[in-house]
Amino acid sequence: MRAIRTLPVEKGTVACLPDKREDVEKCRFCVHSVRFGIPGREVPSPARAFCTMNRGTVEVDLKTVTSVVCDDAGSEGFRSIMNIIS
Repeated sequence: MRAIRTLPVEKGTVACLPDKREDVEKCRFCVHSVRFGIPGREVPSPARAFCTMNRGTVEVDLKTVTSVVCDDAGSEGFRSIMNIIS
């Protein structure tokens, strides 16, 4: 079972690892991002939607994202979905 964390967005970044902040833009391409919190709801991450049978999400306006739900239990940090789909 993967640990799920909700990472608050502060000044356009999230604490991906305890000592490393990443721009929220990277989260849309990260295999660990599950959902994006926007005011009033959560939407599937574009990276996760690509990898699942659902394969659908809405366009995420990253300027309105307040949190990122992340399942990086191994403290790997950002890992690009591009490495998987290329």
